Parts: sequence; structure tokens; C-alpha cells
Amino acid sequence: MFLQFFTSLRDAQVPVTLREYLTLMEALDADLADYSVENFYYLSRTSLVKDERNLDKFDRVFGTVFKGLESLLDAMEGAEIPEEWLKKLAEKYLTDEEKKQIEAMGWDKLMETLKKRLEEQKGRHQGGSKWIGTAGTSPFGAHGYNPEGIRIGQDKNRNNRAVKVWDKREFKDLDGNVELGIRNIKVALRRLRKFARTGAPDELDLDTTIRETANHGYLDVHMRPERRNAVKLLVFFDIGGSMDAHIEQVEELFSAAKSEFKHMEYFYFHNCLYEGVWKQNKRRFTDRTPTWDVLHKYPHDYKIVFVGDASMSPYEIMVPGGSVEHVNEEPGSVWLDRIIRTYPHSVWLNPVQQKHWDYSESTTIIKRIFANRMYPITIEGLEGAMKELTH
Repeated sequence: MFLQFFTSLRDAQVPVTLREYLTLMEALDADLADYSVENFYYLSRTSLVKDERNLDKFDRVFGTVFKGLESLLDAMEGAEIPEEWLKKLAEKYLTDEEKKQIEAMGWDKLMETLKKRLEEQKGRHQGGSKWIGTAGTSPFGAHGYNPEGIRIGQDKNRNNRAVKVWDKREFKDLDGNVELGIRNIKVALRRLRKFARTGAPDELDLDTTIRETANHGYLDVHMRPERRNAVKLLVFFDIGGSMDAHIEQVEELFSAAKSEFKHMEYFYFHNCLYEGVWKQNKRRFTDRTPTWDVLHKYPHDYKIVFVGDASMSPYEIMVPGGSVEHVNEEPGSVWLDRIIRTYPHSVWLNPVQQKHWDYSESTTIIKRIFANRMYPITIEGLEGAMKELTH
């Protein structure tokens, strides 16, 4: 059964390796699952799944392979009960009088009694009125009858009275089109890494110390700078107007980026980039930084990220004086082009769902200016953007 589990995961495009499978078997030999299917579920998921996007595939395979399993011991002993035999044996027909005699407990008592049964019961049970099992009148189990109960290991509802389906795992698909939180954004941003050792030598270089000590015959301690992410990031955030609807999402991106990149600078703009940007929105009219100064201050090895919905009038991009806030002498497209020519690695992140981009003329224009290097703020979108920036 475990080998079938491994091959089924591979068939479902979950990238599990033989080494990971053997690690899981070693964990079982060490009784880490303690014969509990629930413990085995979490143990195997931890051992075999490396990417959150594969969790849903894993759950579907697990539910299929170990369907109806009451104890991990059953699987380890290789006991397989034919499904048709179980169904036939389980079909116990009761008279109306017998059904009335079977107790309906209510939710609180039902859950309290289930907990007690789990503590007391030591093995499989078939056809009874008390223990957790099959084909009986107990409120706990499968293919039996009780006016209300907890269905365990059964493929469908028979009496439509179960209060809770114990092992019905319905997980929302985790895919690259879902907008996720700070943790997952960090995971995607980590693809943009280039480690280097810079700064003061305050970390022990153990390998060099051992080698030089052996060569010289006395203790020769060597230190080295800490290994840090050397990528330098410059981010331009569109703020205000239609971006107000995306504040939470962009704040999560901002928070994740600040924690992942030691060398990160940022500026704000509104709708399109012009001759000035700012650091504090409440002082955006009185304390601006000329865009020319930004171009001259930050070297061309900085990675550039624009974050905005690209939703505006096309005039704001293509026409002098098109800005809604001031009379700009040069079109926004000219400033965007200067950024792209100065910094070879630049992308635009758009919080709007990608399926809506073609309905916006301004989005199409900016996407063209960036040579299609526009990405949605999703797991796949961020991974694609980070990959583009590493080229």
C-alpha cells in the first residue's frame, strides 16, 4: 500500500523522490506515526511535499489510497477487504421500531462519546452498537444506521443524518493564480538571491581555520564577512486613486520585500512615472526627489520593480501635460523608457487579475513599454518576475 502511495503521488505530478520515500519508511520504523492515520497523514505530508502548491494533489492521492483506513496497522499488515464484500455485509436493514430504539445523542454528547470511544477501543469492530466500526447501529463509523452520527471512512452519505464527516478533506486548490499572504510572497521573492560576503569579518571561517591550523601547527583563527543577499532592489509604488483597492495586497508585498532584501530603496508615484517621485505621501508636493537624481544615484546593477495597476487615461502616459496632478513637460512614457534603458533588469507587478489586463488600454501600453515584462502579484507571477530579474 505504501509503494502504491508513492507511485500514485508520482502519477499525480507530485515531485517525490525515492530518498524522501525511504525517509518516510524510516520514520514509520521509528513509530513516529504511532499507528494513527491522522499522524501518518501529517508525517507523510511533511516528508514528501516540498511546495505548498502540491498540497491539494497530495490530499487527493492520500484520500484515494488510504480511503476508509481505520488504523495504520491495517495498512502495514497488508489487510485488504474487498469493497463489494464490505458493502454487502454492511447492508443491515432495520425495522421502524428498531430505528426508534437507537439513540440520537445530540452534538455535544456525540463528540464527547466519540472521544471516549477512541480512548477505549483498541481494534477493528464490525456490526455492533457501541464501538467505532462498520455495518452497525453505533453513531460512529460507516455503512450502518443511526439517526445522527459521525461518518468515518465512507464514500457517500446513506441516511443523510451525519453531523460531521470525519475524514472528508476539502482543501482549496493552491495554485499560482491565487493571491497569497506575506509568507508565500517571501518564498517567491527568495528566488531573487545572489549571496556575497561583504562588510566586516565578524563570522568564524571554520574550514580555513582548521586548514591553516593544521598547516602551521598552532591555532590560526580566520574570520570572514557574513554571507548576505547582495541583490540591490529599487521599487516604485503607485499610490492613491484606483490603487486604494489594492492597499492590503501591496502592503504585504512591501513588508515581505523589506525583510528579504538588505539593499532595498523605494519611492512613490501616482499613476505614471514623471519628473519627480517622493518618499512620504503627506509631503509629496513639498518634498520630492527629481527622477533624474534617482537615475544618477543608483547604479545600473539595481533591479527595478514597478508596482501599480496601470489603470489610467492613456494621455497620462503618452502626452505632455497629461498628468492629472500637474503639467508634465515630458510624457510619462519617456520617463519609463529612461528607467528601462538605464536599468536592464526591470519588471512591472500588477495587482489586477491578469484576465482583466486586455480590457485596459493603459495597461496594454505599459505592458508594451516593458516588453511584456508585466506580472500579476500571485505566486507564479512573482516567481516569473524574480526569474526575469535574475537573467
